[in-house]
Amino acid sequence: MVHLKCCPTPMTVGKVLSIQDGTPFENLTKHISLIGALQYLTHTKPDISFSVNKLSQFLKAPTDVCWSVAKKILRYLKGTQDHGLHIKYTDRLALTGYFDANWAWCPDDRNSVVGYCVYFGDSLVSWSSKKQAVISRSNTE
Repeated sequence: MVHLKCCPTPMTVGKVLSIQDGTPFENLTKHISLIGALQYLTHTKPDISFSVNKLSQFLKAPTDVCWSVAKKILRYLKGTQDHGLHIKYTDRLALTGYFDANWAWCPDDRNSVVGYCVYFGDSLVSWSSKKQAVISRSNTE
């Protein structure tokens, strides 16, 4: 996988992964090992957090579509090797947080996905993307 073409995004925009997409992937050890390595990378590459989180939901029964998405993340990482977290000096010492959620986004179980990021000055210090454990019946719950 050394000679991959670079890719501008870690996932295809507008494409929702589902357990029914594709055929079962044969080599489970290879798939689980790759997802584990990508999870480790999210500590310094927050831009792949959502994509890796989504792939982690299919560890029990990965498909060839999941493997293709994992390879797309590798292609994205190849093109962004010089990107990373930068802690820089600033006179503005303020905490700023952003939060977003999407309602019933997962087509398999209709759970919502939430995410947040927190900046101290201009530096990103905390982030998360998580699938909710409960299903809300309306967007006001």
